[in-house]
Amino acid sequence: MPIVGYILVVLVAYLLGSIPTGFLVAKARGVDIRTVGSGNIGATNVFRILGKPAGIFVLLADAAKGWLAVFLVAKLVADWFYPAAGPLAYEWFKICAGIAAILGHNYTCWLHFKGGKGIATSAGVLVALVWLPLLIILCVWVVVFAASRYVSLASICASFVLPFAAWFTGKNLATVIVTTALAALAIYKHRANIQRLIKGTEHRIGLKKPSPSDVPKPTA
Repeated sequence: MPIVGYILVVLVAYLLGSIPTGFLVAKARGVDIRTVGSGNIGATNVFRILGKPAGIFVLLADAAKGWLAVFLVAKLVADWFYPAAGPLAYEWFKICAGIAAILGHNYTCWLHFKGGKGIATSAGVLVALVWLPLLIILCVWVVVFAASRYVSLASICASFVLPFAAWFTGKNLATVIVTTALAALAIYKHRANIQRLIKGTEHRIGLKKPSPSDVPKPTA
């Protein structure tokens, strides 16, 4: 078994996923995104604080990290170092790369292992691994968000549905187990949002803009 290959895949994919896109984009605008809004470095908080263009850029960049980890990193390691490893080993290369990229985003080594919630990065991973279940949970996300205007609630519901979507579309047991673990991690990362949803203090997109005092002025 190509153990060294798995270690290499995990290391490179983690470092790719650990790039704190939201933090860097906000820092370029003179804002420490960790100190405003929800304090999260993900696309939702960037969207809320810095506006739609910045939020969309961070969303796509974070998703690209997950997709590149699975599609490119796993493929390069398999092709260059283990061309005869076989399809099963390659499939596990991709799974390990995806998990490592998500963990890199959620627990980035560049910010003292405090990162985002991993929804966009997970979406990028799922595009490369299980695109059909992803379409199902995207529909769930859109419906829940349209009805509630809560990004967090939509993400939690979509995460909960993910392993069932994987099972429903005929994925193997290993894939169902992996998607269950990813769903559990995503829901766990939303534990503060769940508390705010219960208390009725969670922020709704499109209903209230942040006050000027919430957005620090760019530094000179």
